[in-house]
Amino acid sequence: MPPTAGATAPPAKAGARQWLGLAVLALPTILLALDQSVLFLALPHLAESLRPTGSQTLWIMDIYGFMMAGFLVTMGTLGDRIGRRRVLMIGATAVGAASVAAAYAPSTEMLIVTRALLGLAAAGLMPSTLSLISNMFPDPGQRGRAIAVWASSFMAGTALGPVIGGVLLEYFWWGSVFLLGVPVMVALLIAAPFLLPEYRDPAGGRLDPVSVVLSLGAILPVVYGLKEFARLGWQPLSPAALAAGLVIGTVFVRRQRTLAHPLLDLRLFRYRAFTVSLLVLMLTMTTMGGSYLFITGFLQMVQGLSPIEAGLWMVPSALASIAAAMTAPALAKRLSAGAVIAGGLGVAAAGYLLLALVGAEGGLPLLVTGFVLAFFGTGPIGALSQNLVISSAPPEKSGSAAAMSETSGQLGVSLGIAALGSLGAAVYRTEITVPQQVPAEDAEAARGGLESALATAQGLPDRLGDQVLTAARDAYTSGLNAVGITCAALVAGTAVLTAMSLRGTDAAEPPEAGRATAEPPEEEEEERAGAVSVRPGRHAAARRT
Repeated sequence: MPPTAGATAPPAKAGARQWLGLAVLALPTILLALDQSVLFLALPHLAESLRPTGSQTLWIMDIYGFMMAGFLVTMGTLGDRIGRRRVLMIGATAVGAASVAAAYAPSTEMLIVTRALLGLAAAGLMPSTLSLISNMFPDPGQRGRAIAVWASSFMAGTALGPVIGGVLLEYFWWGSVFLLGVPVMVALLIAAPFLLPEYRDPAGGRLDPVSVVLSLGAILPVVYGLKEFARLGWQPLSPAALAAGLVIGTVFVRRQRTLAHPLLDLRLFRYRAFTVSLLVLMLTMTTMGGSYLFITGFLQMVQGLSPIEAGLWMVPSALASIAAAMTAPALAKRLSAGAVIAGGLGVAAAGYLLLALVGAEGGLPLLVTGFVLAFFGTGPIGALSQNLVISSAPPEKSGSAAAMSETSGQLGVSLGIAALGSLGAAVYRTEITVPQQVPAEDAEAARGGLESALATAQGLPDRLGDQVLTAARDAYTSGLNAVGITCAALVAGTAVLTAMSLRGTDAAEPPEAGRATAEPPEEEEEERAGAVSVRPGRHAAARRT
């Protein structure tokens, strides 16, 4: 019997080729997570070899994130226009080449340049991987599981980074950590043409160069301002950079409203699942970025663990996050994505509260327990919120949607390091009590931070140095406690927002599906004549080649 007129055929199920393709897409995700964590371990080694100044060290660390955050939107939209697999392979080639250049950089300046190129190339990888998943897995249930695997691979890379990096640095030079990317990218380039299909929007139009410049002008100053705020506090440069980014961002938004083929289709923000999911993702990454900073510091500088030992103690939290992400899609079928995310955030809030109880002496078990609960509670967000974002967008816009998801996460991490890092530092300065016998110059250095206190204590008599260390470690732990309380409050508030805004929302098929973009009002219809239609579920608009 022929199908009833107007009936919609069920989406096709993915087969073995698609699941093998997912394994290929997990490779760059694992690599980028590794890349961000191993550099912290390699920094002392490369500092000894290249002798960078303090400012140059900051640029080595930060330029990668700056470039990736700045180009995510552009690369996501470019993939929609010219082909997502093509952008992925171009990015993989560039990452491999830049990794070799970084590994053998003869000077600090060259290392900064290669790190910038790595960030630019990485911006082409992340949106392409996530948007290709949306096209390879049209069935909502399979897509949810695939995105859960994708999110878990990032956590796996985070967990493996300190361990692998520590082993490499034990036997090889600092540049070896960058060479990790070469075999991974070679494997991707060999397998991608056979296992990954190509998708692009045939009606995407040309990329607007002015919008690209404006997007960079909006994002880069904001990220820079947040990082400078974390480093120096409210110096004139921080608010000036933030203000410049917001002003340019306003110009960017206004321009997008006038273009038939905008770099970022603002109509995606008209439906709740997309907008709320981005906000929840950013707030969650804010707490994770700020708490991760203090927890790694506590493990190494308060507990005195080596980088490898600290990395091993971080593995349980990563495994908990992977377990939560993998089980979240099944739970969302029984409940809803909003309920699962809100429930997980409640568990995370309890974990962060445990961090508020950690003491400098014997606090390791409580710290690990709290961080495991926090990561377990936030694990579903990586799977379900990403799925909500991708499912809400039409197929031809999934690259742009994926880029917005990644940008939201990057901004959240930067905001967490800036705001929570400044909070912890302020508590440290308030709580530390330096013995009166310590010379004024050394006392001032000890008040600057735990790192400075450790260096200062080495130059003091043993008994006095021990007193400074005890006071500094207690003060740092007080900062960690304050960060834990703040994270718990922020996560609890996010849980309430999620429960109210995503009530009954299914990550596999959002309630707005099929009507994600209402017809624009009359006054906007003329302004946007000829704009690409944005309606989820219309896979015919995305051409498969």
